[in-house]
Amino acid sequence: MGEIKVPELAESISEGTVAQWLKQVGDFVEKGDYIVELETDKVNVEITAEDSGVLTELLAGEGDTVQVGETIARLTADGQAPAPKAEVKEEVKVEEPVQQKEAKEEVAPAAEAKEEVPQKQWLIASPAARKAARERGIKLDEVPTADPLGRVRKHDIDSFASQKTAEQKADAKAQSARQSKPVPSPTVSENSDKPVERVRMSRRRQTIANRLVEVQQTAAMLTTFNEVDMTAVMELRKRRKDKFFEQHDVKLGFMSFFTKAVVAALKKYPLLNAEIQGNELVIKKFYDIGIAVSAPDGLVVPVVRDADRKTFAGIEGSILELGKKARDNKLALGDLQGGTFTITNGGVFGSLMSTPILNGPQVGILGMHKIQTRPIAIDEDRIENRPMMYIALSYDHRIVDGKEAVGFLVTVKELLEDPETLLLEG
Repeated sequence: MGEIKVPELAESISEGTVAQWLKQVGDFVEKGDYIVELETDKVNVEITAEDSGVLTELLAGEGDTVQVGETIARLTADGQAPAPKAEVKEEVKVEEPVQQKEAKEEVAPAAEAKEEVPQKQWLIASPAARKAARERGIKLDEVPTADPLGRVRKHDIDSFASQKTAEQKADAKAQSARQSKPVPSPTVSENSDKPVERVRMSRRRQTIANRLVEVQQTAAMLTTFNEVDMTAVMELRKRRKDKFFEQHDVKLGFMSFFTKAVVAALKKYPLLNAEIQGNELVIKKFYDIGIAVSAPDGLVVPVVRDADRKTFAGIEGSILELGKKARDNKLALGDLQGGTFTITNGGVFGSLMSTPILNGPQVGILGMHKIQTRPIAIDEDRIENRPMMYIALSYDHRIVDGKEAVGFLVTVKELLEDPETLLLEG
């Protein structure tokens, strides 16, 4: 028998959640085939088979939490697919007419035993159903199921347990008293007849929630705002976008301008490119800029490495690649680790102004917003309609003072309003 174990995932990850079994019991598996998809705090990981064989047992169900090194499935390691059951049945049919009664009696128990296997063995139930039955002390052969093959699933266990509970409550003398005092619930209102939907949070969403709360509880977070006249950037993009695409096979977007401006501002105000470790400040001399991306399972922040060394085309290419990997759920752990500062663009969803939350342990995050035409006073006599964008810098006030934060944001504003400088540098 071969075992499928949860492999080492990363230094900071010791467990995962079974997101989906890609193979089922009875399937023949080739060495290298994907067997199961695990959801970790940061990315999804697909586990492959190290040997060929037939998958004989699943020890964890979808939604179960499993530890690194834990055995989650077993397979035969003989590298051969199971013999077709139809052949055995045909042999029995051929032998029956010519065998004596005693021979029939010898064959019958074997056939009956094979028929009883799917009724008594626990493999007739899904792993999640087996686990639920064990926790509630329910025997699987007592549970009715509507499955045409007799397979017991978790919702069958839940329904059976609910029915038993209802029957026990019906016989209890204190039922009316319990009903007169509704049990408080964090997710269901007092109007129990109102429709609700209960959806389990994904591991990634739980991690995002925990980290955001942790940042707000541990960091002295403050936000300062400014606005940028995007006229010069938009005119420059309009003039150069076609030539840029021809030369680099990638579109010239706003993110490369903002990334270049952020790197220049970080060099001028290095405390925003630092983090706190105990009683020390770790001021980083490299610029790995996280770009917040909306993925199917929640917000992720892949990192553009060495952004200070990349050209505009290099930055745009990296962002394009990371964004595609995020949407396809193909980001690796290395794509998400080690960022020094983050940029998030709520403007793509129509946000006019917001307060971004720090991506700990970083101490700074820049929020971009929707470009909106507004009347702007050019001087005492002139007012013009200009494409304006509000920008927001959230920072950790424990190590960054307001003077540095405001100076950083003003530097970003000035560079974006004179983008020729950025092009000369990049």
